[in-house]
Amino acid sequence: MNKIPDPKFWMIPVLLAGIMLPQAALAYVGPGAGLSAIGTLIALVGAGFLLIVGFIWYPVKRLLKKSKTPNRPKDKTPEQ
Repeated sequence: MNKIPDPKFWMIPVLLAGIMLPQAALAYVGPGAGLSAIGTLIALVGAGFLLIVGFIWYPVKRLLKKSKTPNRPKDKTPEQ
């Protein structure tokens, strides 16, 4: 009696093998699309860097600056 195994048993390894085995794309990326892709990648990396700087560095810098300045009374301007 030859019984076919459950599809769940063989489907996952077949899908993983299909995803992991390299295949040629046979595609051409022109110079315009290539430069656009490189520019987009540079912009995304720069945006991520500025995100880190904006949300982490500036508040920390402000806290450090507050802790270093002594508490002085404010100078009152003379009334005229």
